[in-house]
Amino acid sequence: MYIRKTTDKDIDSAVEIYRLAREFMHNNGNPHQWITRPGRDEVIQDISDGTGYVCIENDEVVGVFFFRIGEDKTYLKIEGGEWLDNSPYAVIHRIAVKYHRQGIADFIYNQAFNLWQNIRIDTHKDNLPMQKSLAKNGFKYCGIIHLENGEERLAYQKL
Repeated sequence: MYIRKTTDKDIDSAVEIYRLAREFMHNNGNPHQWITRPGRDEVIQDISDGTGYVCIENDEVVGVFFFRIGEDKTYLKIEGGEWLDNSPYAVIHRIAVKYHRQGIADFIYNQAFNLWQNIRIDTHKDNLPMQKSLAKNGFKYCGIIHLENGEERLAYQKL
């Protein structure tokens, strides 16, 4: 497996992985997260911004995610806890995998951590598989943040 920036030729694969992720969440106790998004618009914007990445295995896109080094405005305020530290950090958003087997998400987290060793990420309170995956990969729960639309998310950090 390896990771590279998302390109125009990856758009359809990324959109399909996000569709599969929405279906998986809906069928596994998390019907409120990612109801219609992310989709094509987000993938195209991530390509344009240079923040879109794909995970490739055997010439197939098996994972997709947003990765950026720098402050995230939704992480400026945290409730019910605190960040592990306030040094410069990277963020991972919109991580999704094509196959729900061990390995793909773990590989993405590890590769991102190799790029920057202070990462923040968040997830919906009903996304129990993601919470388990984050804990298994060394992310520590820090508190609750709010998205721009006011929705709550559980916030994690790994140093």
